[in-house]
Amino acid sequence: MCVTCGCSDSSSVTLTNIETGKTTAINGHHSHTLADGRVINHSHEDDYQEHKHHHNNASEIHAKMHGTTITLEEKILQKNDLIAAENRGYFKGRNILALNLVSSPGSGKTTLLTRTINELKSKLKINVIEGDQETANDAQRIKETGCKVVQINTGTGCHLEASMVKKGYTELHPEPNSILMIENVGNLVCPALFDLGEAAKVAILSVTEGEDKPIKYPHMFRKSKVMILTKIDLLPHVSFNVEKCLEYAKQVNPSLQVFQVSSVTGEGLSSWYDWLEMNVST
Repeated sequence: MCVTCGCSDSSSVTLTNIETGKTTAINGHHSHTLADGRVINHSHEDDYQEHKHHHNNASEIHAKMHGTTITLEEKILQKNDLIAAENRGYFKGRNILALNLVSSPGSGKTTLLTRTINELKSKLKINVIEGDQETANDAQRIKETGCKVVQINTGTGCHLEASMVKKGYTELHPEPNSILMIENVGNLVCPALFDLGEAAKVAILSVTEGEDKPIKYPHMFRKSKVMILTKIDLLPHVSFNVEKCLEYAKQVNPSLQVFQVSSVTGEGLSSWYDWLEMNVST
């Protein structure tokens, strides 16, 4: 995983099919149940990775002494991009609109997603890959809409990767001419680095956050095609300058498509729905 954000290569990553309840370890990890009932998650590469970690640290220190920087992240991203390209081909060949929903925790992603599914399920087929470090709480909420959903728990990982998404859609088998919503781990930093093969990143920002988020996290908003400003029903009760937020967003990304919505009152959602319908049919 990301070598700059604290994610561990030995993090236990699991995929859960919410309909069947089956949980599978992914990203090369698996579990063993001991005689006393404890479950141990690990990879056969763990010992090797630990050795390599110490070796790489020593090598990096040595290299920096000679004015050279060793970048492990570059190799990780290259591998991710290859799988992302494979995912993109899969989606394009089946006319699946894959959207990578990114935000800070508590922005209202899941609430927006469940209302979107409920109000469009008579028109569009939507499947969901739900990403969180722990729990399947959000996936259970999404299951109640009647759509297919799998949960990916990243453990200490702070973002989804292309390989995880590949495992997710392999489990889901999304129908042609459908939408695949990928709800990423709540984080506006690392998910910007990792291409999942999506058609677009959709950055979700709520009015309960600061209007300066787009310039605080410019890489994410620059990488996104869409920004959804949520919880606008709360504007009378919070200190949030909408005009300034939009100014910052356009400053970072002039081509950003912006929707202002309330998942409670429904205000603004029709424009978001129209965008989805238009893009899944193109």
